[in-house]
Amino acid sequence: MQPFYPSTRGRGLMLCLLGAVFQLQAAALPGPLVDTQWLADHLDSVVVLDIRRDPQSFIRKAGGGGEVAGVQACGAKGGGGGVSGHIPGAALIEWKEIATKEKTGGVELHDTLPTKEAFETLMQERGVNRDSAVVIANPGDGAAAVAEGTRLYWTLKYFGHDQVALLDGGVAKWADEKRTIEYGRTKPARGDWQATAERRALLASLDDVQRASTTADAQILDVRPADYYLGLVHKADKVAAKGHVPGAKNLPFILYVKESTKGSTFYGKDELKRVSEQLGIATDKPTITHCNTGHLASSGWFVMHELLGQTRSSLYDGSMNEWAADPARPVSTRLE
Repeated sequence: MQPFYPSTRGRGLMLCLLGAVFQLQAAALPGPLVDTQWLADHLDSVVVLDIRRDPQSFIRKAGGGGEVAGVQACGAKGGGGGVSGHIPGAALIEWKEIATKEKTGGVELHDTLPTKEAFETLMQERGVNRDSAVVIANPGDGAAAVAEGTRLYWTLKYFGHDQVALLDGGVAKWADEKRTIEYGRTKPARGDWQATAERRALLASLDDVQRASTTADAQILDVRPADYYLGLVHKADKVAAKGHVPGAKNLPFILYVKESTKGSTFYGKDELKRVSEQLGIATDKPTITHCNTGHLASSGWFVMHELLGQTRSSLYDGSMNEWAADPARPVSTRLE
């Protein structure tokens, strides 16, 4: 019997049918957050991206054979190296791959948005397809690690991908529940992901912040700890002056999540709304979030835009790094 080879038209139909099947297999995400049980139940139908600063913690088991190392040796939570190993099949995203450096007007900006082309290549290399349901895992051992996850989430949203969620509690919670942890590098098949948009409404410019600072069009939200906001300390290597953008209100990022080395999880929507309003933050007003470089500000954007539904919220990517670079721009150290 002669083997059957479908016509070109037939092959095209078969590929379309296969594509439809794969689309049906992609999980329908329940919202911007998923818990560990949901991920365990849908692990075969999502792409897990693990974002962290220390790639070795993704690959190697922590000293002493433990799966969760908790707080780093330096005592700083959320640096991305406190939790070792990864969720089965997860693809590693290094922080430096989504937080780049660029010079604008002679100012070196840190942790800025990557180019569309660079981000497309990164997503393709990590196995993301156009129709993939993406779950972002972070180490989960502190609020700063959670903010690494929200920054990747914001970047995917900025470039047009809506099928994305954060794993609440991150890898630390997954490991603490005695779920399977793997070590070593993963090699996902190349994906076909493409950026379908550049959503400028999610990205606040310097001009937007200057306008908001002097008008009532939008509120500015500084998510740094109070000692940075009030000018007691500052990151001198990235920010030229102490204090905050005039008019900005302060809601420290550590108030968004319940920190734990066993998995830092977001507080409930009612709690986030209550605390915001008690600190003078209007949850029904357009909001621009900022921090030192745009890293921590992404957690403020995530809470306002995704959890509290304030869809007129944006992230100031330049943050105090850009704002304070020009000594002619005012900086405030008083409680607004």
